[in-house]
Amino acid sequence: MTTFDIGDDLRVRRMGFGAMRLPASERGGPANDRETGLAVLRRAVELGVNHIDTAAFYFFGDLTANGMIRDALHPYSGDLVIATKVGPRREPGAPMPTGQLAADELRGEVERNLRDLGLDRLDLVYLRPGGIEAPGGESIAERFEVLAALREEGLIRHLGVSHVDAAQLAEASAIAPVAALQNRFDVTQPADVEMLRTCERDGIAYVPYFPLGGFGVPDDARLKAVAARRDASPAQVLLAGLLALSPVTLAIPGTSSLAHLEENVAAGGLTLAEEDLRALRS
Repeated sequence: MTTFDIGDDLRVRRMGFGAMRLPASERGGPANDRETGLAVLRRAVELGVNHIDTAAFYFFGDLTANGMIRDALHPYSGDLVIATKVGPRREPGAPMPTGQLAADELRGEVERNLRDLGLDRLDLVYLRPGGIEAPGGESIAERFEVLAALREEGLIRHLGVSHVDAAQLAEASAIAPVAALQNRFDVTQPADVEMLRTCERDGIAYVPYFPLGGFGVPDDARLKAVAARRDASPAQVLLAGLLALSPVTLAIPGTSSLAHLEENVAAGGLTLAEEDLRALRS
């Protein structure tokens, strides 16, 4: 399967694009070249990508991922799905979020995404609670209820959750349908398998953040061995392995490089044998 229907009605190709690294490749900068970023976005769509993951807190200086998406692709094609995240609070000049938005601040953040992207309705909005520590340990009900109300108003089409544990997913699902889940996962760090199985059971898209291991592909002997056997790069093996895990997994690798974009998208056509998958899990 090369596609998945998010929320049963948004058909996306399983190889998507993450916009986090468009403004800057590293958290501390420097800023990337804006024109190159616009070219990456346009080329991604030319290559068939129709699922872009972004957030208003993806910025460096005056360069914002949402602004670049709008400048490169608006007016959007009818099949393009743009997903965004709300929840983290990031101040100008801070290299990463420094806290969480309160429930009564989420409407403003949703409206900010709508305005910056030039949209009347957001296709998919994730609530992203917590910081960089392990997920869980807090209720997300009050904040998710705000997003559910905005969905009822028509400002959001589908809801998702990110960086959550099983209890938080169940809490959200009791309030409104959860169409997608975004947790940390790559095939060399398969700590979230039970959540993946829950997504399979319930038809929820499982969309790992950091599908390439974070800021840099892991220096992993298993990856290198499979890559050599398949005449592929370690990054391509990570992405192909992710898509092979389950029909509900979607990949959103990010890059500010045209060459890396081509490499990542090509991984959607790489088929790994069962022996490869066993080697990656060993």
